[in-house]
Amino acid sequence: MGDTFTKVKITTAFEGKPNARAIKTYVDNDGYAGLKKALGMQPGQIIDEVKASGLRGRGGAGFPTGMKWSFVPKDDKGAKYIICNNDESEPGTFKDRYIAECNPHMILEGMIIAGFAIGANKGYIYTRCDFFDEIKWLETAIREAYDAGFLGDNILGSGFKFHIDHYAGAGAYICGEETGLLSSLEGKKGQPKLKPPFPAISGYLHRPTIVNNTETLAAVPWIINHGAAAHKTMGTEKSPGTKLFCLSGRVKRPGVYELPLGYPIEKLIHEDAGGMLPGYNIKACIPGGSSAPILTAEELKGLTLDYEAIAAKGSMLGSGAIMIIDDSMSMAELLKVTVEFYHHESCGQCTPCREGTGWLANIMTGIMAGEGKKDDLQRMFEISRNMEGKTICALSDAAAMPTKSIVTKFGAEIADFIERGKRA
Repeated sequence: MGDTFTKVKITTAFEGKPNARAIKTYVDNDGYAGLKKALGMQPGQIIDEVKASGLRGRGGAGFPTGMKWSFVPKDDKGAKYIICNNDESEPGTFKDRYIAECNPHMILEGMIIAGFAIGANKGYIYTRCDFFDEIKWLETAIREAYDAGFLGDNILGSGFKFHIDHYAGAGAYICGEETGLLSSLEGKKGQPKLKPPFPAISGYLHRPTIVNNTETLAAVPWIINHGAAAHKTMGTEKSPGTKLFCLSGRVKRPGVYELPLGYPIEKLIHEDAGGMLPGYNIKACIPGGSSAPILTAEELKGLTLDYEAIAAKGSMLGSGAIMIIDDSMSMAELLKVTVEFYHHESCGQCTPCREGTGWLANIMTGIMAGEGKKDDLQRMFEISRNMEGKTICALSDAAAMPTKSIVTKFGAEIADFIERGKRA
């Protein structure tokens, strides 16, 4: 491996450039060069190159991207689809919309390359409806790409055709789950579907479909242009490349940071982000969006930002949303807003999720109202334990995992909150 801390811009390469989102700016800086190279390759070669790069899904699951593409049946000559999951709804996450702000064309180029690799001629971008500017930037980029011949029936005279439509969802967290997204795209209620069959076999309109996160697709042109070996010089052996991290909380410089995987979290917080604001100290950290189990300040020591290291601490890298919880914040209030969010966003399809998130929210409402009971923490732990792994999608787990970790690691603080509430 190369120098783990070497910082190379891949998905934020156009950050700060004048007229960054314009197609001319993109093309003048090697934009669509990856597509031109890909059109001269065999589809299987592209999939093998993405496999060799070690690129893993940047939406949260971290599944190998090239392997996912390889699941699409090669002998199926019917319609196939590429879907860009731009429904960024995980609390604390704001990276995908930042890619659209830096330059949306890298998203389009990644989709076209992916389409050529799996034999798809149609793609959809599914964007959360709240992202008004991002929707405008993406739709402008799509028009520019058509006008320049990068989209259409005969891309760059290659004979390959690929068309992209842009779809704005209604703002449901559950549509960030790939099968829930597909249900919505089909005009149905945004509810997840049972797997198998997986979307690569039977997805949109029951046809082979690849759903990739925005950041994942945006990394593809760089990999094709520079090669898998160059991508593997960054990051770690099992987590190669760069990742966007959304840092929030009372740090001096919150924002989006593109860093090699394996980067020390303390270096990000105390050097890149300038450390905590005066008068505040780190009490805890949520490393991968609100669905990730919480880590204590002590657990951050020596921790690196990669899938394996964070999993070893009992949490998840997830979407890369790093939320710093400082010593002025109430863990009871944090837990309340977390469980209320998941209760509100549950689609209601599965009983453990529908009822479990409601029970957790009701218990926390009672605690915050000064009506907490001594056994509330144990009840929440047991409810959460019974919610995990028993539903169609992972939303139930997303509510259960942070609840269990907060109750386990900060139970004394919440118990004290309950006692003070009774005395008040």
